[in-house]
Amino acid sequence: MTRIGAVLTTRGRAFLAAGLTLLAGGLLLGFTDLTRVGVLLTALPMLADLSARHHRNRVVVTRTVHPARLVADQGARVSIVLHNSSGRRTRLQLAEEHVDYLLRDRPRFLLSAMVPGDIREVDYEIRSQVRGQFTLGPLTLRRGDPYGLATITVLLPGSTDILVLPRIEALGRERPRASGIGAEGSIPHMVALHGEDDVAVRSYREGDDLRRIHWPATAHRSELMVRQEDHPARRRAVIVLDSRAAGHEGSGATGSFEWAVTAAASVAAHLNEHQYSLHLASNETAAPGLATRAVELDDALTSLTMAQPGAARQLDEVLRWAQPLTSNGGLVIAIVTDHDELMLRRTAALRQPEGTGLMFLIDTGSFALPRPGASTDQTRAMADMVSAAGWGTCVVTSGMSVAQAWSIVSARSEVRVGAGR
Repeated sequence: MTRIGAVLTTRGRAFLAAGLTLLAGGLLLGFTDLTRVGVLLTALPMLADLSARHHRNRVVVTRTVHPARLVADQGARVSIVLHNSSGRRTRLQLAEEHVDYLLRDRPRFLLSAMVPGDIREVDYEIRSQVRGQFTLGPLTLRRGDPYGLATITVLLPGSTDILVLPRIEALGRERPRASGIGAEGSIPHMVALHGEDDVAVRSYREGDDLRRIHWPATAHRSELMVRQEDHPARRRAVIVLDSRAAGHEGSGATGSFEWAVTAAASVAAHLNEHQYSLHLASNETAAPGLATRAVELDDALTSLTMAQPGAARQLDEVLRWAQPLTSNGGLVIAIVTDHDELMLRRTAALRQPEGTGLMFLIDTGSFALPRPGASTDQTRAMADMVSAAGWGTCVVTSGMSVAQAWSIVSARSEVRVGAGR
């Protein structure tokens, strides 16, 4: 139960204090008229309090966001529909939406009186310059009595979570190349030559297309067998993200970690456009063992949206999950920092002789003290070591875009990624 002091406005508390004072003075001095005025001034705030509590609303809130998922720096429109489901008329109320300060200031609007069954719709815009998960709501309604003596705030249940995805930079339209497609449960060259559906058969089920009957398998097993749906051979790409908090510098959108997340999202979108089978090896996928599963682009972007810097030991786990994915070749993209040489050597070992490795080596010192275009001798020495191991390498400094880094790393790779066939 809300205390009366929390419901009364400043005016209401002043009326109550004056009334109690006059009431006490009238009783002590024996002035009947003064006592009557004191009773009146004391009763008015109490009646206003009862009135504010008595008129309870049954307002149902429905919230819709267009688009439901947005990218950093992209605006979205939020539509709030309020429905008066009670059997009485509501009063004029002040509504306030709880919104994370990173999205915008809290929107406030006046909600006019609503008859039973009435509907009101209010729109407002949000925009975030940082990725992450945010909550819209709940909505609070503030109403008072006609004399401004009391006000009460009601919290309407219901909220909506939205995802602000990382920025995605365009990396060109050319189809990437790699020297091996990587195995997806079949021998790579057999899949490339014959396709997957030549050996994928199953028992006939009612409703199956008779044109898909596999007659050799039917004759061999003495039962109807049909070919599985086509699963075109897809090249495999493994994206490795170094999320060590100790290895990154800077903060916010200009920090090295945000650059790494943006690079991972941009590369994932680019490779998905060219029908690559994507695997994301990061803190978010290594812990539950999701790194071994091919992920859709939306799922990869969701994981990157929630990515946060972690402990150094987590990179060990990430590399452990990535190792079997690259053992049969394929394309490996590593986004790592120049934190230490040992982990860099372990990352470089992911690329197999028949595979292609592309590495973004982040010069974190340039993000701590912005020196666009400059990198330390130690970082360049690390890059030379990785390049000698057969990787296409780019030293990333503060101020460099992902598209620029991709162009450099593709040009320096053993197989020209992004070049025409």
